[in-house]
Formats: sequence, C-alpha cells, structure tokens
Amino acid sequence: MKRTHFLAGAAALVASAALPSLAAAQVQVGAIEILTGPAAAYGIAIKAGLDLALAEVNAKGVLGGQKIVLTVEDSAGNKDQAINAARKLIGRDKAVIIIGPTLSNEMFAVGPVTNERKVPTVGTSTTAAGITEMGPYIFRTSLPESDVVPVTFKKAQARGVKTIALMYANDDAFSKSGFDVMKAAAEKLGLKILTIETFGSKDTDFAAQLTKIKALKPDAIGISALVEPVSGVVLQARQLGIGKETLLLGGNGANSPKLGDIAGAAADGMLVGSPWFIAKPDAVNTKFVADFKAKYGKDPDQFAAQAYDTMKIVAQAIDRAGAADSEKITAALGKTDFSGVMGPFKFTAGRDPASSEGVVVLEMRGGKFAIAQ
Repeated sequence: MKRTHFLAGAAALVASAALPSLAAAQVQVGAIEILTGPAAAYGIAIKAGLDLALAEVNAKGVLGGQKIVLTVEDSAGNKDQAINAARKLIGRDKAVIIIGPTLSNEMFAVGPVTNERKVPTVGTSTTAAGITEMGPYIFRTSLPESDVVPVTFKKAQARGVKTIALMYANDDAFSKSGFDVMKAAAEKLGLKILTIETFGSKDTDFAAQLTKIKALKPDAIGISALVEPVSGVVLQARQLGIGKETLLLGGNGANSPKLGDIAGAAADGMLVGSPWFIAKPDAVNTKFVADFKAKYGKDPDQFAAQAYDTMKIVAQAIDRAGAADSEKITAALGKTDFSGVMGPFKFTAGRDPASSEGVVVLEMRGGKFAIAQ
C-alpha cells in the first residue's frame, strides 16, 4: 500500500515537473492598439502588420522552436483603458514584452506603469518628444517627428515657400509635440511664421482659424494633428477658397491612407514626411507589400510596415535573450541590428531609432501618396 502511494506520488511529481516545459513552449507577448474609435485606422494597420510578421516568426519559432502568443488589447484611444490593458497583459497574461500603445498620449500614460514593472515596451507609432525618456524599459521603432518634419519643411522651402501659418490640436501631446517641431523647423529654415492657430482634436469647425489664415496669404500651412482633424482642416480650407497655391504640410498623423479617404481631392498636393514608402524597390519590401495585400486585400501603410519590422525585432531580441525573461529581453533589444522593410535598424543608447537617412517626402495625389518630386 505504501509502495502504491509512493508510485502515485512519484507520477504526480513527474506530471507536475512536465507542466513548466509545456507552459514554456509559448512566449507571451502583449500589444495595446486602438482597434475602435476615431483613431482606429492606425491601430488596425499596426495589428495587421504584427499578425503578418507573427505568422512568419512562428513558422520557425523562437528559443529553439517555441511559439509567440500575441495578445492584443484594444485601448480605443483612451489613456485609462490603455493603462488597464497594460496591467492585464502583465498581470493576467504574463507578457514578457509589450508592443504599443498606438498614440503618444497613451504611451505617456502606460510607460510609467510598464517601466516600473520592468517590462520592455516598444512603441511602433509614438513620435512625440520625451517618449523614451520615461525610463530604461521604453523603446520605439518609429522615427520621432524631430527627424521627419524638418525634411518635409526643406522640401517645401525648395518649392518656394517663404511664409507659413501653423495649426495644431492643443489638447493632444502628440499634436503639440509635432507643432513644436514644425515651429523649430520653420525658424531654422528662416520661414516667416505669420500666425499660430489652435483647435481641439475633436473639433469639426475650423472656419475662424482658416479665415484668418486666408487673409494673411501664407505660402504654406503646417498642420499637426491626427488624421481625422487634419482631414477636416484640409476640406474646410478648400471650401473657404484657400487654393492649391497654398502648400499644405502634415506631420506623422497625416501619414495615413485615411487622409485620402476622407479629404479626397482636397488633400491633393499635401506633403508628408515618411520613413517608408510602398514602392521602395528592394526585395524585402516588395515581398512584404505582396504578402500584405494577399492576406488583407489592400496595400499596407507606414504603420503596418513599422509594426511588421517591430514584431521581427522583438522575436530576434527574445532569441538573443535566450529566455522569455523581461530583463534579458530588454538588454537584447539594446543590441538590435536588424534589416527589414524600413531598412537597416538599430537603437541608440536612448532607445530611439539610430538613423533617419531613409526619410522620404510623400505628396498626396488622387487620394493616394506618391513620392514628391
């Protein structure tokens, strides 16, 4: 009887000892993206890019054949919801790394939470100033506005722009940060700023600001906001008689196909800087575009491309770490040396992208972006 109990106990110990290896066969990764609400175009594109890359990563596996399980939480663009999502991913799902959130506003809320818990967090679309300064566990693969906007403004100056009006959403950290970069870029280039106008990110009436700008006759209008309000400004500007002789300049928020969907021909001629372009003629990018279109029935945008590369960067960091361990993955991320659809990629010591050499200026034509000439 005693021997039977001993054998049963031994079997139980063997079974329980096997459980960790079964659990270890999967690496838990979390993502926080906007999948519903006005800014969902960004989050949906990001999720699509992550999922496409994940399928490729899991075909080979990480850490000797383990699969990455990606749990995506919808923040709906709400900071509190984004914080709750981070807590769920860390506490419930035991995510060893988090991708996102989508917007800089959300990252400023989530960053302190994940940094305190020492869980590496990688933003793929957070371009505001101060993101990575929140702590040693906060990274981003998206070029900050300070690297992209000046390139756009130089292109505008080359087209003869000497005077400019600036507009921005003053209730959004991303938009305010983008405006600061626009203002600094204009001043550095010697452009005369005729006026600075503000609005709310949920506003739909910009007539007062645009009427004032029209009277001043600037060569260009720089707009820093997310794509919905940017589209509204563009539409109303044309309705009020601001013609295409006035160049429109956008920041990262305007770099979305949704601009063409909403504003249509009114957005034609608008310039936006981007670290990626769909027609980039290299084999890796060509395959990505073809695979994305085959899977989703539409072309990828910059946000999908950045997310695609980020998932692969994360997978490589997990492999280099040698374990599904947040501290080891954080250290491995710092040693990233990757080449993908965005081109060569490394992190600086400050956990930002190391190079802005790939920035191109895009121009909206017929509702779609093309390389500006």
